[in-house]
Amino acid sequence: MDSRARIEAELAYAREARRHGKEGRARVSARRAAGWAVAAHYPDTSQQDAYSLLQWLERNTEVARELRSAAGRLTEQVNEDHQLPHPEDPLEDAEMIVVGLLRGDVERD
Repeated sequence: MDSRARIEAELAYAREARRHGKEGRARVSARRAAGWAVAAHYPDTSQQDAYSLLQWLERNTEVARELRSAAGRLTEQVNEDHQLPHPEDPLEDAEMIVVGLLRGDVERD
C-alpha cells in the first residue's frame, strides 16, 4: 500500500471510529494520518513518530499558518473530562493537513 492509500485508509478508520462513538480512537487515527502526510511530504522527517512530526510542522514557518495551527491542535491533550481545549474538529484538522500537504498547498501566507 502506498503512503497516500495508507493515509486515506487511516482517515477512513478515524471517521468509522467516530461513528461508533470512539472519539479517542478517532483522534489517534486522525493524528496518525496527518503525521504520515508530513512524512510523505517531507521525506527527511520520515523516521519520526506522528506526534513529533506534527510538532515539527507546527514550528515550520515555511508552512501556511492554518496548517501549523491545525498541527498544534492535533498535539493538544484532552482534559479530565476528555474534552479538547478548543472547538475545532481534530478530523477536520487532519484532513486539512493531509489535503494541503498531498496537494502541495503548504507555502506560508
